[in-house]
Amino acid sequence: MKKMTVLIAALFALAAPMASFAMDHGSMDMGHGSHQANVAHEEVVDGVKATFIIQPMADAMKGMKMEMPKEMKETHHIHVEFKDVKSGKPLTEGEVKVKVQGPDKKDVTKELMGMQGHFGADFDLSQKGKYGVMCRFQLKDGKVRSAKFWYTVK
Repeated sequence: MKKMTVLIAALFALAAPMASFAMDHGSMDMGHGSHQANVAHEEVVDGVKATFIIQPMADAMKGMKMEMPKEMKETHHIHVEFKDVKSGKPLTEGEVKVKVQGPDKKDVTKELMGMQGHFGADFDLSQKGKYGVMCRFQLKDGKVRSAKFWYTVK
């Protein structure tokens, strides 16, 4: 438990410089309404359907009727939607982490933020090539699940 507290505190400390870009994503229309063409991967894990969407940041910002900040280095928005396979109901509570390994074998891990029925974060996928996307999630039922797939940037 102490490790988790320290980890959460460290995440908040690292996130502080980004506070100027912070927004209330829960109430904002993120422009994800028609993104089926951006589905990168779908998988059923232990009764939960996970749908991963990878969208260029320019498209995501355009969908929110906003301009790309010049200092923004992240190029893509990755988000995942979870649904209960039996009921089809969205699962919107839990903790979700995504690790992205680039073509250069460097990796970045981020905790995805809950926003309008999905979890999302922005990543730098500026290099052309194959990216490994690994997701670990613990939803309201307490089970830890994972999914992974390859995504190619052309």
